Amino acid sequence: MNNNVEQRLADEKKHIASITAPEELEMRLRRALNSAPAKRTKKIAPIWKIAAVVLLVTVISGQNYNAFAYYGKQLFGFDELLNGTTLQQLNEKGLGQSINKKTTLLDGTTLTINGIMADANQFIMYYTLTNSNGLEDMSVDAFRPSKISGFLTDSNIVRGTALINEGHTEIKGQMSFDSVNPFSKKLTLHFWQQLVENGQMSEGTVTFPYNPNEAMETQIKQSINKKVKVDKGTITFKSITATPTMTVVKGKLDVDNFDRVKLGLHGIQLIVDGTPVEILGSGNQTSLGGRTFDIRFDTLPKELHSMQLVVKEFPGYQKLDEKYSLTSLSDKPFMLGDKELWVKNVSKTSEGIELTIASDDDVMLDGVSIETNNGNTPLKTTINQKETKQADGKLMKERTLLFDTQAEPESLLIEGMYYLKAYNKVIEIPVK
Repeated sequence: MNNNVEQRLADEKKHIASITAPEELEMRLRRALNSAPAKRTKKIAPIWKIAAVVLLVTVISGQNYNAFAYYGKQLFGFDELLNGTTLQQLNEKGLGQSINKKTTLLDGTTLTINGIMADANQFIMYYTLTNSNGLEDMSVDAFRPSKISGFLTDSNIVRGTALINEGHTEIKGQMSFDSVNPFSKKLTLHFWQQLVENGQMSEGTVTFPYNPNEAMETQIKQSINKKVKVDKGTITFKSITATPTMTVVKGKLDVDNFDRVKLGLHGIQLIVDGTPVEILGSGNQTSLGGRTFDIRFDTLPKELHSMQLVVKEFPGYQKLDEKYSLTSLSDKPFMLGDKELWVKNVSKTSEGIELTIASDDDVMLDGVSIETNNGNTPLKTTINQKETKQADGKLMKERTLLFDTQAEPESLLIEGMYYLKAYNKVIEIPVK
């Protein structure tokens, strides 16, 4: 069995390395930078206010803790990062563990791991960076956490928030990682930092003790195993795990072209006693078993009577096979079902025919070409995408379609469109 696990991990590593057109590009690029040193090519602005980094990764990690007990110490000095949140309430109850482990970065800055919170959904680390000479030039490159390792643990960073003080000599931060294994007794934080001499990156580590027997109690951990049919496939909701820090719904996506519409998972709601639970974030990953997803919600009330998952909106597809005349531009939009498509400009350049169009942000056209007297020319590429305000004040997504021809276009041909579709499908989750 160990050989099988090692082989699966090796295969997954090769798969991740082979990705050439990743989804959620910005987040994946940040993950790639965390995995190998790279020479800095562009200076990043200093952290003057809140600096947040969100990273989504594929990882295999333990989720079951061998004991449940409450921490007995509070974390002090992090009120601005915690105020008004679930974590603040947990801290007020003393559900944080003090660590106070220090190390010195290459530029002389002191890194202190002040404390942690941990449960079956996530591992949260609170840290401080201090430098009496000032942290004005401190950027995300100067201190960039990447993961937590330990016995049977390789937990990647999920998100982070940091604040700098008025004197620019201290930064307090909060980092969330995937949950750690319950058998780990020591944990190691891995981070990248700049070499002072040439700006290249060097990996640093700091190890601190961890008591897995003091993890916060899991409120709900149960299977769902329900499917919802959508236009391009099926969503399978596998499980729900509710802990004191957040609630996580996991599942599988057998959906073609899911990434054509942004924030598709954010149209899925968790309803408790008739009230939606605040969504904190979501992610999807492609692994050996296919595409999986997780949706992170806020914590659940201690007493609840009903719980539902509602697929309110999700990426849909509408077949069109329509032809729209370009011989004379109108002051009215073309209608793609109930969606508007504005053709703002048609021009001929040295690159070919360019059509500037505007649509709702969630609309992605499929099978686009133009008809000329020489036949049909398919879309070559899309350029200059931006958000613009229309004459009626409505914000729309504007971009230019480029076609590799010099012939005058007569019609715009569109086979279909992806968009955020209302489904309103409900799954009842038994409350045990």
